[in-house]
Amino acid sequence: MLRYPEGGTFTATGVTLKMLIMSAYEVQSFQVSGGPSWVGAERWDIQAKADGIPGRMPRNQFDDMLRALIEKRFQLKVRRESEEMPVYTLAVAKNGPKLVPHAGDAPKPGDALRMGYGSLRFQKAGMASLAFQLSVQLGRPVIDATGLMGEYDFALDWTPEPGQGGLGAIGLPPAADPPPSVVDKGSPSVFTAIQEQLGLRLDSKKAPVDVIVIDAAAKPSEN
Repeated sequence: MLRYPEGGTFTATGVTLKMLIMSAYEVQSFQVSGGPSWVGAERWDIQAKADGIPGRMPRNQFDDMLRALIEKRFQLKVRRESEEMPVYTLAVAKNGPKLVPHAGDAPKPGDALRMGYGSLRFQKAGMASLAFQLSVQLGRPVIDATGLMGEYDFALDWTPEPGQGGLGAIGLPPAADPPPSVVDKGSPSVFTAIQEQLGLRLDSKKAPVDVIVIDAAAKPSEN
């Protein structure tokens, strides 16, 4: 669990260094490479406080704080590179989108996005949000090429393939992530589900992707 700071206080419980890097640099699991094997396996508890922060810390300020913390405590050295890798483009299918525009008030906290193993529920969400969540589930960048600018309510249900989704997508080791049971064994693959349920499609290609390469890291001593 990783809690964003209120009043400058930051708490993380049972997190890997890989998870911290993903948060600090705003990248996903597949965008972090290199480093010793423990980076994505061993877990840590962290408590830190920045003085002079009265309320919720802005995301860019939090990222700066977290990068400084892990660079100091883990003797972390990283660099950014661009690497060509397989990606998906999210596009409108042949017969057009099957999306319901959002109407009414903003969703209640917790209702804007609900996700499970093989399911996504969105309220008042744009295509960028869908593309991001699909990239988390599929372990590959998903680029929005739909051209759709509205906000929609929609649901997506599919049968995940081995390796899709799960805790590995957020930087935890596979051993901590036993395969969950599929809720609906009659659901199609995510590629079929997107076409049938949303009127969209995923196309595979290669493209340059920003990655964080770990050059050095060391286990911190206890305080």
